[in-house]
Amino acid sequence: MDDEGALRRPGAGRAVAVLVLAVLAALIPLLGPSASLHGTGEAAAPGTGGIALLRTVVFAALCVPVGELFVNRLARAVPGTPGEAPRSWAPYAAGVGFVATLGLASVVATGNLVPSSLSEIDVGGLYASRDGKLALVEVNAFLVAGLCALSGRPATVVWPLAAVVVAEALRAHPTTEHDPLIGSGLTLVHLACATLWAGGLLHVLRRLRHDTPTGAALLGLYARVAAVLLAAITATGVWSSLRRMPPDTVLEQLTTTAYGRVLLAKVLLVAAVAALALWARIRLRRAADPLTACSPARAEVMVLGVVVAASALLTALPVPIRW
Repeated sequence: MDDEGALRRPGAGRAVAVLVLAVLAALIPLLGPSASLHGTGEAAAPGTGGIALLRTVVFAALCVPVGELFVNRLARAVPGTPGEAPRSWAPYAAGVGFVATLGLASVVATGNLVPSSLSEIDVGGLYASRDGKLALVEVNAFLVAGLCALSGRPATVVWPLAAVVVAEALRAHPTTEHDPLIGSGLTLVHLACATLWAGGLLHVLRRLRHDTPTGAALLGLYARVAAVLLAAITATGVWSSLRRMPPDTVLEQLTTTAYGRVLLAKVLLVAAVAALALWARIRLRRAADPLTACSPARAEVMVLGVVVAASALLTALPVPIRW
């Protein structure tokens, strides 16, 4: 009986940790706007919390299928890796993403206001604006992604998901911005790399639950690629931040603007994730059992979930552009 309890406790502990992180990831977009805007003198658009929550769902829905494709391709390079992968979550992720993008499109269709009734939603008006067209692209892309995931060729899901990433990159940088294509390019690389990093780690851990003898090799291969992804995320993130907050104003805006405060929190979270990734890599190289690296890797993917929520919150806050 004691042995059974000992076996259950770690699993229960992980379940509680996942639940706590999930609640935290939901509270960040819901409560984050009021907390970050306090004392800044800035005003957020109506429904900022709900919009940030929907964008969190969209980003998470992107990570899951992209991570599956990425890691399944990496697994082919590891000799002896079984061909059978865990059951795909891509159809479910596409469905959730479809619902979330529908919610965001309804906001755009009411002039970027949260609709109080269906009669306020002008679906035809979506075709008349750039933001409306991009919102429709994302809705249709998740719908097509779900159909691809259920088809006999699930790898084709990469194309509609790529369309979502491109649409998000364009949406984040309106044409009124100075050099919007540069900003969109930076966001495109940043979002693509972040999606591969977070989604890839999640799927690696799912594959390791099968307790395959090649699990350490797969985790090690992922870790090497993740180091490159982290470098790209850092470079594009710094460049994007300096475009929105010139160097001589960065320190001030990190504490006096809502965007800067959330950006600072995100940077600290990413630093924690990088430390966990380093810890996992050290265990991979030096521990007697390389699979003990799974513990810091699990913590890493949980904190990455909070980073996703913080990133979504950033997209909903007023941007301190100073040209």
